[in-house]
Amino acid sequence: MEDQLLAAQVQRGDHAAFAQLVERYQTPVYNLAYRMLGNPNDAEDAAQETFLRAYAQIKSYRVGEKFATWLLSIGAHYCIDRLRRRRKFQWFSLDEDAWRETLPSDAPQPEDELFRREDERAVAELLEHLPPASRAAVILRYWHDQSIEEIARTTGDSTSAVKVKLHRARNALARELTTLNAPMLRAVGGER
Repeated sequence: MEDQLLAAQVQRGDHAAFAQLVERYQTPVYNLAYRMLGNPNDAEDAAQETFLRAYAQIKSYRVGEKFATWLLSIGAHYCIDRLRRRRKFQWFSLDEDAWRETLPSDAPQPEDELFRREDERAVAELLEHLPPASRAAVILRYWHDQSIEEIARTTGDSTSAVKVKLHRARNALARELTTLNAPMLRAVGGER
C-alpha cells in the first residue's frame, strides 16, 4: 500500500517519493536484470534504464495495482528487448571475480559455499538455452516468487500462455540437464 501512495505522489510531481521507490526497488530490479542479462555491467545499465523508463511512464501506472509488478514488467521487457538484439548470448560470466563473495561468519563449511556457486553456474548455463521470454517467466516465478497472474501482468501474456511457457521451460531445462548428465551417467555406469 505504501508503494502505491508513493507512486501516486510521484504522479503529482514529488521527486523525493520516486527516490524512495528507487531505494526500495534497486536490488530487485538489478537482480532481475542480472539473472536475465548475466553481466553485472549490463544489469546496472538495465536497472538504470528501468528506473528512467518508470519515471517517464509513471502516468501509466494505475494506483491500486501492485507497484512491484508494474516496475519489474518494465525491467523484464527492457531485458528481453536487449537479449533479442544480441547476436550471441553470453549469459553469466564465469570470471572468478563475478562469483567471488565473502563467506558469512556463520557458514558451516567452505565446501557448502563452493557447491552453491557451482549450482548457480549450472543453473545459469541451463537458463542460457531458453528463449528470452521463457527465461523471463522462469526468473519471475522462481527468483521473484511471482504468481502466474503476476507474471502475466508483468509480461503482458495471458495466464495460460505463462503456464505454457513455464511448462515448456521446465521440460527444456530437464532435457538439457539430462543431456549434460548423460556422459557422466555413462561413465559411472561404465565403471561397474
